[in-house]
Amino acid sequence: MQVDEESVGAVLNRLRRAQGQLAGVIAMIEAGRDCKDVVTQLAAVSRALDRAGFKIVASGMRQCMAAADEDSAPMSEAELEKLFLALA
Repeated sequence: MQVDEESVGAVLNRLRRAQGQLAGVIAMIEAGRDCKDVVTQLAAVSRALDRAGFKIVASGMRQCMAAADEDSAPMSEAELEKLFLALA
């Protein structure tokens, strides 16, 4: 199962945003910035990663609920639950 084409752009944008924000966190720590500023920026990284992960899980759920094509079996409920809980 793959991230559906409709979701790929959003997932990649969110991951790229998180990547840039993480670089910002590293630079802030190296520059000795205030802890509050670092934590605020780190929370933004976490939100971007969470949103990307939820988009991936939602894509999998859509595919699971849609009729699976003959070449691939739909994800089981247990597999979807495991993916969803991995984000927690």
